[in-house]
Parts: sequence; structure tokens; C-alpha cells
Amino acid sequence: MTLGNSMLIPILPEMKSSLELSQMQVSLTITVFSIAAAIFIPVVGYLSDRYSRKIIIIPSLILFGVGGLIAGIGPSFSNNPYIWILIGRTIQGLGAAGTSPIAMALTGDLFKGSEQSRVLGIYEASNGLGKVLSPILGSLLALIVWYSVFFTFPAISLISALLVLFFIKEKSNRQAPPPFRKYVRGLLGVFKHEGRWLFTTYLAGGTCLFALFGILFYLSDMLETDYKIDGIMKGLILAIPLLVMVTTSYITGSKIGKNLEKMKRLALLGFLFKTISYGSLVFVDKLVPFLIILALSSVGAGLILPCVNSIITGAVGKERRGFVTSLYGSVRFLGVAFGPPIFSRLMDWSKTGMFLSIATFTLIVGLLVLLLLHVKGLDGKEDKSTKFHYNYM
Repeated sequence: MTLGNSMLIPILPEMKSSLELSQMQVSLTITVFSIAAAIFIPVVGYLSDRYSRKIIIIPSLILFGVGGLIAGIGPSFSNNPYIWILIGRTIQGLGAAGTSPIAMALTGDLFKGSEQSRVLGIYEASNGLGKVLSPILGSLLALIVWYSVFFTFPAISLISALLVLFFIKEKSNRQAPPPFRKYVRGLLGVFKHEGRWLFTTYLAGGTCLFALFGILFYLSDMLETDYKIDGIMKGLILAIPLLVMVTTSYITGSKIGKNLEKMKRLALLGFLFKTISYGSLVFVDKLVPFLIILALSSVGAGLILPCVNSIITGAVGKERRGFVTSLYGSVRFLGVAFGPPIFSRLMDWSKTGMFLSIATFTLIVGLLVLLLLHVKGLDGKEDKSTKFHYNYM
């Protein structure tokens, strides 16, 4: 899933030039993918609860690969390649809906307690590792031709599908959720009683992805237009903030256990780092100081995302975990979807206004985390407060 967007970031300026697109049009190649995924994720979340995670993941990976193939064939053979790219990217988004969010639910199924937090930290780190490697891989493939990136998706999807098929073993004592109406009533009960903290955690995760992909979109354009840097060097530079986020995510996931107060403190610290970073970038023009200060926002994201993952996965019962984590995946995808086009508008408006706006936004979300994030039953104890998801049938 991660490769679906990150690998395209380095090729966007060349795509824009080759197809004579506007900044907004080129940003739509990210947006249509993410919106399609966001819309379809709740559906596959319910189906994964109803049947099994693997039954959803494997066809989704195949669909993801087919979409990449269509997007790659368009520039190769069509007189109107942009339309085919958008069609292929939309199909890819539908496939991506059944990958990462369902994998998060599967992780919650297979691991418990502090081990669950540790593995979710690895999950977030591997998610980030895909982001680290993808701009480098995208830059390398662009040396052949910019649209060769799309042809890698079918191969990667096939390998992933085979690995899931043969190496993932779901637990056999799985219980199907209740009929759809009863299932929906239960979900409404969850959101009625726990909607405040769920909204806050969803917003926190979506904000991280929104800011990340918006900044990468800005940085990719800046490297070519202001610094005349492209090719593999551009990919390596784009990977720096992502590598910082990956490393922080892994360390955070291994340390937080099931301690909610620690998760909340780290998330608040993460939003403080992001606010300071984006606010400070207003005053920086040179590339090296820019990357150093930007890395502080990546540390912030690495602190926030594993904590949010653990809160959402640990506080929701297995019979609805697929839907609730998938809805969280939708919000993350929407963050990715809105990042490039909004940053595109902000770039046209003012660099200073762009960074101050984002810094203000992360500060507001941090305050919401401080005021609204109160979840019972995440201290690892099996008391009634951990079972709210069973009681609202």
C-alpha cells in the first residue's frame, strides 16, 4: 500500500512536464488513489470481520497490481494517457483498501498485550520503510522512463499475495460477527460511547499522513525547481525524513507497551515537535538546515502513529476490529489524498502562509489529543472497561 503513493512522489515533476499537466492535475494522481481507498475501506473492513482477513487481503493485492498495470499501459500506448493513469490509480486505490488496514486488524487478532504494541510498532515501521525505499526505487525506475514505476506494482503485489497465502495462519477459533443490522447497532453503540477518543485518534493519524505527503509533494517540487536535483539523489533526499520516522516508529512501538498515559504523552510530544518544525521552516531557505528541521516533524510522526495504532487496535474487540481499524485506514488515506492538492494551493499562495497554516493545524490537533483522548481499559488488565465493544449490542 505504501508504495502506491510514495513511489510516485519523485516522478511527479517529470509526469507534469511530459503530459503538460498543471500542479493540481498531477496531484490528483495521488488523490484519486487515496479517495478510492478511503471510500472502499469500510466495506472490506466489514467483510474481513464477516469472513476472514486473508480472503480480503489476497484479492485486494491482485486488484492493486492490475491497477498499476493499467496506469503503466496508458502512457505506453494511449493518446490520452492521463485518463488511463487516473483509471488505473482508482483501481489501485480499491485494491489498497484491503491491504494495510486489514493487516493492522490481523495484527490485533494474532498478538496480545505488550507484544501487540511491539508488533504494531514494527507494522508502522515497515509501513514507513516502504515510504523510505519507494522514493529511491521510484527515482531509479524513472531513469528508464517515468511511467516504468507503474509496472513494478503487479510484480510486488504477486509476491505479497503469495507470502500472505502461504505464511499467514489465522486462528481457527474465529467467531463471525452478528448479522449486519446487529453489527451496525453495535458499531453505533461503540461510537456513541467512545466516539470522542476515536475521533481524536483518527484525526491524529490522518493529520500525520496529510502533513507527510503534503511536505513530500512540496519537497519533490522544490528539489527540482530550486536546487536542480533529480534522479537517485532526489530519491535519497526524499527518503531522509521517512527514515527518521521509521526509526522513531520502531523504537516507540517497542517501548509503549499498553500504557495509555505513556501513549498520550508521546503523542502530545509528537505534535509539539511537528508544530515547532513546521513553524521554524518559515525562516529556512538552505536545503541542509531545511532537512534537519523537517526531520523533527518526522520524529513527531514516529511518536504519534504507533501510539494511535495501539490505542485503536487494543481498545476494540476482535469481532469489530476489522471495521474500526479500516475506518481509521480511511482517515489515513484521506489525509494522504488531501495533502498534495492542499499543499499545491498553499504553495501557490505563500510559503510562509503554508508552513504557518500547517503548524497551527498540528497545534490544534495536539490540543484535542490533550483534552479528548481518554480511553479506559488499555492498561493490559482484563476488566469490564476493556469490553465496551461487547456491551452495546
